[in-house]
Amino acid sequence: MPDLLDVSVWLPLSAPDHVHHARARRYWEEEADDELAFCRVTALALLRHLTNPRVLGEVALDGAAAWRALATWMSTPRIVFLAEPAGLDEWLARWSGALDVRGGQWTDAYLAAFAAASGSRLVAFDADFRRYTGVEFLRLKG
Repeated sequence: MPDLLDVSVWLPLSAPDHVHHARARRYWEEEADDELAFCRVTALALLRHLTNPRVLGEVALDGAAAWRALATWMSTPRIVFLAEPAGLDEWLARWSGALDVRGGQWTDAYLAAFAAASGSRLVAFDADFRRYTGVEFLRLKG
């Protein structure tokens, strides 16, 4: 199965001036699986960040340009889009109680559940994904 990249990786890959661009690029060139995946949540997160001036400053894109950036990724041969896998809800239900998921942690729990249910490796700069046992996880350090 492909690597499922968190937006913390997609954004620096998409923005050459991002502080983590060099590390994300090294992952892409040397450590990545043959296929890298978006899911609906990571695609929407990339669109949200690419259009946010608080994230990208003056180089933030308008909606149409952000959509074209996502379309460019999706036309890249190594990139795939994964639909929700069977079993995702069971993983999410397990962690919602065991880890007392709250507030902003729900998206992380969803991505971890998606990776676990699909058999994908989750790749992120965020160390918090380590808390989700049963997920193959690669943390990139900047």
